[in-house]
This record gives sequence, C-alpha cells and structure tokens, in this order.
Amino acid sequence: MIRVIAIGALLLSACQTQQAADDHMSGTCIADEIQAYVGEPLSVLEGEELPQPNRIIGPDMAVTMDWNPARLNVEHDKDRIITRIYCG
Repeated sequence: MIRVIAIGALLLSACQTQQAADDHMSGTCIADEIQAYVGEPLSVLEGEELPQPNRIIGPDMAVTMDWNPARLNVEHDKDRIITRIYCG
C-alpha cells in the first residue's frame, strides 16, 4: 500500500514539474531579432527597452545555470563589446 502511495506522489510531482516548465515557455525571447547588435558596443542597448527577464553578462561574471527559454541573455567582453545574444 505504501508503495502505491509513493508511486502516486511521484507521478503527481512529475505533472507539476511539467506545468512549471510550460509556464516558463509562455514568454518570448527576442534574441533572434537583435543579433545585429553582436559586435557593437553595449551602449547601443541603452535606448532599447529589453523584455523581462533579461541578463547582461560581463566577462568572468557568475550567473545561475537555470534555463529559462523566455530570458534574454546578452554577453559582452572586457571592452563592453557585445559578443553573444541568446535565450535561456
């Protein structure tokens, strides 16, 4: 009987995890739309209203490894030149 309850709880938690993942995917990430900024100074984004969530990531900056497909990530080098734009 305890095994049945444990298996049921495990299956239920798997459904809740899938729902949380689906909720994250409801947002949009504009990385494809702003790829032209790669190679440009970071200052070109000052007038842009970037969607939330977003991260501006500098060299040697620690960031979390959680994946959010709606999050816009912009990486730059030590000279503040944009080197990569991606979702995640």
